Amino acid sequence: MVQEFVDSLCDAMGLPTLKYNWQVILLSTILCSVIYEVSRIISPLLFPKTFQFFKGYTPTNWHIHVVSSFHSVLISVGSICILFDGELAKNKLFGYSPWAATIYSISCGYFIWDIIMAVRYMKYQGVSMVCHGIAGFIVIFMAYRPFINYYGAIFLLYEASTPFLNVNWFLDKLGWTGSKLQLINGVLLISIFFFARIVVGLTMSYYLWVDIYAVKELVPLSYFIIYGVANFVTSALNIYWFGLMLRMLRKRFPSSNTAKKA
Repeated sequence: MVQEFVDSLCDAMGLPTLKYNWQVILLSTILCSVIYEVSRIISPLLFPKTFQFFKGYTPTNWHIHVVSSFHSVLISVGSICILFDGELAKNKLFGYSPWAATIYSISCGYFIWDIIMAVRYMKYQGVSMVCHGIAGFIVIFMAYRPFINYYGAIFLLYEASTPFLNVNWFLDKLGWTGSKLQLINGVLLISIFFFARIVVGLTMSYYLWVDIYAVKELVPLSYFIIYGVANFVTSALNIYWFGLMLRMLRKRFPSSNTAKKA
């Protein structure tokens, strides 16, 4: 009964492959909530000296970063596997792979959870995080047409830098700001961010639009607009954020010459 309703709804939305994956999306959303609750129990036990000084939104933000870390590690590995999938590579725009759809579904479920948390804590996170979650959800959700199941891995690969970004945040909260460990993590963060989001991201984005333009009569105008705007905005933000990271690293770890002048 439920499956029949879901099937008809998915077909009506023009997302036929969603009917095979909605359970994974739901399970992923629930699992994110479970990880969050587990972190609420375990994290204060692991870092009692740190948590005793946390106030207001900070403990919640810690647990959100824990969930984000789990998602980003899993999705980063999955996105790399998708890019090396020979079958999807044969039809990069309209190909479909059940296991790749599972990866997208896990991420889709995370973004649902992320949107809920961003709305709930919008006072602290800001409207931008709500928009970020909605944008990520829409881009992935449209893959169930199916559409760009191969190139969609570009957007997922952006998450490869997130674990290092989160580690940097954790180190700040643990009182290790400016430590050698944070320096090493910062170098890895900037290197992976540059490679995944700038080098691979921009290169694959170029090939994506070359392939889309070649069959433009088969792609709905709405997809052109949504993916075009999303791709442009994320690419521009990635370049902007990369510049901010370089400035942040220089500020936290000034060179010996700069230190002597100071």
